[in-house]
Amino acid sequence: MSALGLLVIRLVIGLTFAAHGSQKLFGWFGGYGVDGTAGFFESIGLKPGKPLAALSGAGEFLSGLFFAAGFLTPLAAAAMVVIMMVAIKTVTGKIGYWITANGTEYNIAIIAVAVGVALTGPGIYALDKLIGL
Repeated sequence: MSALGLLVIRLVIGLTFAAHGSQKLFGWFGGYGVDGTAGFFESIGLKPGKPLAALSGAGEFLSGLFFAAGFLTPLAAAAMVVIMMVAIKTVTGKIGYWITANGTEYNIAIIAVAVGVALTGPGIYALDKLIGL
């Protein structure tokens, strides 16, 4: 049963993270795409905005998909943690904890899950297990 639990956690968190990346990259799910994200990044001092928006979106999208699939799980988790730490440092950390005020709550939850799965392992329903990693 714990393997199924890990699968559910990986799928929900990984696909949610990938969806956030798709907002930045493609404008899906109400996102602003690379251009809109670049404008936001530049407004908070992250320059050059366009390459950083593309890198951030690609990082979220790919690490989320890899995490969901249980592929290169420790690397996917590490990428998720780094991306969330940057978000805390540049945006949400100045606001406080609660997500209702755009605080760090989401970021910290993602970090906790990514670290927890990286330490526990992705479970038997993972590509890592299938290919012997």
